[in-house]
Amino acid sequence: MSYLDFIHASPFYELTALIVLAAIIGFIGVLLHQPMIVSFIAVGILAGPSALGIIQSAEYIELLAELGIAILLFLVGLKLDLKLIQTLGPVALATGLGQVTFTSAVGYLMGIALGLDTITALYVAVALTFSSTIIIVKLLSDKQEVDSLHGRIAVGFLIVQDLVVVLAMMVLSALGIGGQAGAQGSTLAHIGSVLLYGLMMLGFVLIFIRYVATPLVSRIARSQELLIIFAIGWAALLAAIGSQMGFSKELGGLLAGISLASTPFREAIVARLASLRDFLLLFFFIALGMQLDLSMLGSQVAPALVLSSFVLIGNPLIVMVIMGIMGYRKRTGFLAGLTS
Repeated sequence: MSYLDFIHASPFYELTALIVLAAIIGFIGVLLHQPMIVSFIAVGILAGPSALGIIQSAEYIELLAELGIAILLFLVGLKLDLKLIQTLGPVALATGLGQVTFTSAVGYLMGIALGLDTITALYVAVALTFSSTIIIVKLLSDKQEVDSLHGRIAVGFLIVQDLVVVLAMMVLSALGIGGQAGAQGSTLAHIGSVLLYGLMMLGFVLIFIRYVATPLVSRIARSQELLIIFAIGWAALLAAIGSQMGFSKELGGLLAGISLASTPFREAIVARLASLRDFLLLFFFIALGMQLDLSMLGSQVAPALVLSSFVLIGNPLIVMVIMGIMGYRKRTGFLAGLTS
């Protein structure tokens, strides 16, 4: 029996092999002074079908990754109470929309200049505007900067970006199937329903905060075990509802955290769930590494370098300019821009 036959004999053996490999690669990463995110993505590449072939039950990895995403954004939401959102909302909206507009417009023109057709250039333009909320929030958490001014602003405009990209992808999907009047009408109806569902969910969260959150959590907190189970269940529930309603698990998890941010038990929840978050996010980065097909990189090196250079330089600059206009210091604008 080969080692792969043994590992694939049970999902438990497969999961064990992944965790052991993650510990080994993570230790090597620490010795090389590399972020753990890089090490975990490397684990996904090594464990994927193009290398060691350890991962066969990808659905289990995806399930754990999705739960990790919900808990990560839930913990971020716990640090964002309504007063903070009211204070930072305008700058988050301005930087988010400004960055999306600038990056998509210039990215589209660059795509056309690189010889892409119109639809492909539009997809590339939208992709350039999209920052990985999960990776950036994890990096901010690791550096303990989620509570900083630039960290909170960054989380705000990342959520704005997520919403804009969801709507943009709906429109592009309609254009990609021919742009028929029926398809366009269906897309507009879908966008309208997503916006309506979003407002309904936001209204529900506001009512929950005002009348239910503190009394309910105070009763549940009499048992610390029940408090943690409730927190995980609440994060997963709103993430699932958010996904079902057409926006994203990230936004649903974030709203779940915001809904409990005004309670006196938020710090206790954060402290107890931090380790579980880090463990589950391991599987998100492994899943990300699994999906990387390095064989495709060779034929696209030049366009990738050009577009990556534009994103690395252009996005931080536009965030700095917008935040400067709104009266923020250059250092705050620079640090927030680095996350875009």
